[in-house]
Amino acid sequence: MVKIKKLTSQTCTCVTHGIFSELETKAKELVSMYKVMNQYKKGQTLFTEGAPNFGLYCINSGKIKVTKAASEERETILRIVGPGDVIGHQNILTNDKNQNSATMIEDGSVCFIDRKFITELIHKEPSITINLIKKLSAEMTASENRHAAMSNKNVKERLAELLITFKTNYGIKEANRVRLDIKLTREEMASIVGTANETVIRFISEFKDEGILEQEGKTIFLLDERKLIQSANVSV
Repeated sequence: MVKIKKLTSQTCTCVTHGIFSELETKAKELVSMYKVMNQYKKGQTLFTEGAPNFGLYCINSGKIKVTKAASEERETILRIVGPGDVIGHQNILTNDKNQNSATMIEDGSVCFIDRKFITELIHKEPSITINLIKKLSAEMTASENRHAAMSNKNVKERLAELLITFKTNYGIKEANRVRLDIKLTREEMASIVGTANETVIRFISEFKDEGILEQEGKTIFLLDERKLIQSANVSV
């Protein structure tokens, strides 16, 4: 069992750039005092679907997949979150159990803030409530857009659009190509676009043959964004 390392002296990204960023200085200091920052390893789970909700998790570094069980052996990836994002917030004002699970897809640090403290702070600081509503609204919109894309596009188009999203969120320009600073297994990518592993592998190979991307190990490099956009059938 991998131990979780506490990093009590660090400032959490969500305090400066996340849902707490609009708080007054004293309130920010209070959040920083009550938070506990832990270091996690790739593959570790922060919380699981169906378990009690204990509080908010604010990502300071690293990336996390938020998933929902599709069956006993399969999961559906709802979204990928990174620094500045918050998870575990959907049920913060209720006694409902977690609606999904969260697992590290790379090493990182995450701040945990106790549910009791958050609910007390919400009553004193309306800006937190507003920011939580904005975040929930954005997530709902993204979910609806994703559902529409799943319904109206074929698998190759959905995969291409996923790569464009990764380029926007995690792309790092390197000479004449863009490195995607996120490493997912083919199974994880298949879960996001709603298809089988073999289909993702086949279309990745087609993108290579078309000169759209190349790989070095598990790292994907985009070579021709124009062709990728055409494959995704999107307008930018």
